[in-house]
Amino acid sequence: MDLVVFQNWLDNTSFAVLLATMLAYWVGAAFPEIPYLWPLGTAGFAVANLCTAALLGSRWIDAGYFPLSNLYESLFFLVWGITTIHLIAENMSRSRLVGVCTAPVAMSITAFAALSLPAQMQSAEPLVPALKSNWLMMHVSVMMLSYATLMVGSLLSIAFLIVTRGQNVELRGSSIGNGSYRQVKINRLGDSSVSPAITPNTLFSSNSGNVQGNVAVLERPALAPETPLSPERLSLADTLDNISYRIIGLGFPLLTIGIIAGAVWANEAWGSYWSWDPKETWALITWLVFAAYLHARITKGWQGRRPAILAASGFFVIWICYLGVNLLGKGLHSYGWFF
Repeated sequence: MDLVVFQNWLDNTSFAVLLATMLAYWVGAAFPEIPYLWPLGTAGFAVANLCTAALLGSRWIDAGYFPLSNLYESLFFLVWGITTIHLIAENMSRSRLVGVCTAPVAMSITAFAALSLPAQMQSAEPLVPALKSNWLMMHVSVMMLSYATLMVGSLLSIAFLIVTRGQNVELRGSSIGNGSYRQVKINRLGDSSVSPAITPNTLFSSNSGNVQGNVAVLERPALAPETPLSPERLSLADTLDNISYRIIGLGFPLLTIGIIAGAVWANEAWGSYWSWDPKETWALITWLVFAAYLHARITKGWQGRRPAILAASGFFVIWICYLGVNLLGKGLHSYGWFF
């Protein structure tokens, strides 16, 4: 079989399998009484992971260099990384909600790479001189793995915010997985504690607000607290918070190593460790976002909603760093992607 035909078969198979996998997870989440959907989803991720690995391996053999030289290859490498990290996260959490979050992202990336990119952008071409270096494998592969890992961790944080419905749920010790948690009830005025109930005695008391005649007017009436989460939701939120923290803790060192390797390669290729290229600038912004997340959790003891919001914003920052800067402007990194 011709390698190009084989590669097209592999990328289309990856898309079909991930589409079926996404449907299995979504239907399983909507109808948990249906058996075997979760194992089918896990098997689908494993099959997609193997198909993507075979695709990248065949291109490596065919082209003679590590397959990360254009957008098509990098997208499938990203899919391979996401499916790999998904299998790790799902095994750690034992929750099907991981697949509900990651399957549509992996499927969408595969669909864009396999079905939307023109044939010219999918074909392997000779490397430009700047990419003919052993640093290609070291720098780009580590950066893509860090993107995949941080994306999965960020998606789990987004899932945490959805499960908790945006309520301020404080998790005690979730980073070390002891499963202890409590919910902080907040009223609609944003207070961290619920105001005392209003009784006839307090309503007509001269000490309860500005008194007009014999009736006390309360300046800030107490409102009903938000509905508490069920124990099942709290347990799931604790798991998502814990696994998200662990996954991001794995991706951040990869991002750091990738940036350092890129700086060394830049000095070798261009004579400067840092040029404030758009890609370099957004890589630094990405690093700062997740450094702030880990700093807040490790040194400040943040748990729950606040670090989840920070990690969720990191998901969009990663996409700006990965694709956005190439769509919006040219730079030293643009030759391998769109321009």
